Amino acid sequence: MKTRSRNIYLIPYVIWIALFVVTPILLVLYYSFFDIDGQFTFENYKKFFTPVYLKMTFSSFWYAFLITVITLFISYPTAYLLTKTKHKQLWLLLIIIPSWINLLLKAYAFIGIFGTYGAANSFLGIIGIGSKQILFTDFSFIFVSVYIFLPFMILPIFNALDELNPSLVDASNDLGASRWTTFQRVIFPLTLDGVKSGCQIVFIPALSLFMLTRLISGNRVITLGTAIEQHFLVTQDWGMGATIAVFLIIAMVLIMVLTGKRKRGIL
Repeated sequence: MKTRSRNIYLIPYVIWIALFVVTPILLVLYYSFFDIDGQFTFENYKKFFTPVYLKMTFSSFWYAFLITVITLFISYPTAYLLTKTKHKQLWLLLIIIPSWINLLLKAYAFIGIFGTYGAANSFLGIIGIGSKQILFTDFSFIFVSVYIFLPFMILPIFNALDELNPSLVDASNDLGASRWTTFQRVIFPLTLDGVKSGCQIVFIPALSLFMLTRLISGNRVITLGTAIEQHFLVTQDWGMGATIAVFLIIAMVLIMVLTGKRKRGIL
């Protein structure tokens, strides 16, 4: 009876996965074998391995890597300090709240902040540096991306740190280990699953960013997400756009497998 009831509860989940995950992936795979004229072809896959698209792929991975690393370096100490505060849940909520705001609204807010007459240039003028071109640069793209992804990196790391048994840290200190040794040998290894989860949540979406590349970097940063948008909405070459999406999906799956949790055997 228990097995039957479990199977019944699985039905909505299976239907949801089939309709909104498996079916779209199969449609993307199907369209990747057709050219702009609707003819069956493998040329899209050959074209993907040309220098233009390979350079675009490298650029996507490079920017996603930079965004993930910078976000991690900011998030880990932030999450650690949060676990030491008195009202940690309240502070965590305040950090998460900006993620509830629509991404487009945040992008336009930063356009105003980084614009020629925005708050950033006004501050630079006050301290004597003068007005600079901040908007439509690599810096503005990475800065805004890091800001947007910060809550998603902080949350899993915070949970991992909050669940850490403090007696293990105390034992390390009692044995004469320095703070750095305790962090390196005790704290970080035991919170590595939180770090991996945060890196997944940040790196995978960062690979396919396209709205920020247009609004914040002015298309100076070209990623695979930008290319997919251009092929589907501008050139109407759905086949090439779908082909890029196929490789992007493969890359995302590989990243999830490589950074996924592995069960360790008991020695």
